[in-house]
Amino acid sequence: MKEQLAVIEQAQSKLIDLGIEFGPRLFVASLILVAGFYVGRWLSHMTDNMLARLQLDVTARHLIVRMVHVLVIGLFLIMALQNLGVDLLPLIAGLGVAGAGIALAMQGVLSNLAAGLTIIFTRPFLVGHYISIVGEEGRVEEITLFNTTLSHPDLSKVVIPNRKIAGEILHNYGEIRQLDLKVSVAYDTDMNQALSVVDEVLRDNPRVLRDPLPNVLVTSLSDSSVNISVKPWVSVTDYAPAIGELNIRLLETFRTKGINIPFPQREVRLLGNT
Repeated sequence: MKEQLAVIEQAQSKLIDLGIEFGPRLFVASLILVAGFYVGRWLSHMTDNMLARLQLDVTARHLIVRMVHVLVIGLFLIMALQNLGVDLLPLIAGLGVAGAGIALAMQGVLSNLAAGLTIIFTRPFLVGHYISIVGEEGRVEEITLFNTTLSHPDLSKVVIPNRKIAGEILHNYGEIRQLDLKVSVAYDTDMNQALSVVDEVLRDNPRVLRDPLPNVLVTSLSDSSVNISVKPWVSVTDYAPAIGELNIRLLETFRTKGINIPFPQREVRLLGNT
């Protein structure tokens, strides 16, 4: 019993000694970490405001702000470890070896990261642009370090890994798209009137942009009709609604103006024996 009490007293004494020796260091290290958190948040906020005034792209701005915050936290963490008397050289060497192993195991993730940095800083497209790539298309909703999110008019979303985007052929429509409509009229139609009606329909639709100007021209002479190409510009969000509105309006206006929209016809002659 006396031996057990002696062991307990010795342990208590050791704990008290450790508390006296490392307690102040631990307290100071905690204060350093807390200070690092608030300093990092303050510097991140200040950096974000400065980059916003420079009108830097929002994706690149967020990335730089996060990097500043991580660097500040890392710096204060090193200061806290040094205050505790931790030898950083073996720790750094161990982290280097572990990092090499992690890099080999996460090649796909790292390739996404490298491609994400390339996209953010080369800016082949921005949030809000409408793009087509790797068999998918949609409006860019978010660009992160690892993937890019597109939205479709059907309210679905497509998440593409950044490594699938880097190095591929990209079609960037920007923030506006050009419609490709076609209307056919009969050969006996007054073409000046038909083109004037198309221009009027385009001017009356609020979705159609005035700049760039719409392209309206006769594109082909088919077997039973003259084909007019109608290519106005609209914003990305108005692309699908504008197609339906313009087609209906063109049909109704042509009917009102008495302009005939012909249907395909074939004349068949039967030749009998005479």
